Amino acid sequence: MAIHYHCRHCRTKIGSIENDSVHTEQLGFHKLNDEERQEMISYDQSGNLHVKAICEDCQESLERNPDYHQQDFIIH
Repeated sequence: MAIHYHCRHCRTKIGSIENDSVHTEQLGFHKLNDEERQEMISYDQSGNLHVKAICEDCQESLERNPDYHQQDFIIH
C-alpha cells in the first residue's frame, strides 16, 4: 500500500510514502473528523491511499490572496 499526497487546489503531486507499516496515528489522520476524512482521503482499486493536502505554492497564494479560498482550483 502506498500513500500519495496531491494538492487539493492545483492537483500537483506533493509526494508519496511507500511503506506498509505506517499507521494513521503517525500521519495525523486520527485527528480528522468524519467529514474531513471523507473530503481528504480516498482509496483506489489497488488499496493505495490518496490524500488531498496543500502545496507550498498554493499556500503562499492563499496567504497573499485570501479571496482564492472561494475557488476550487488555483493556477499559479
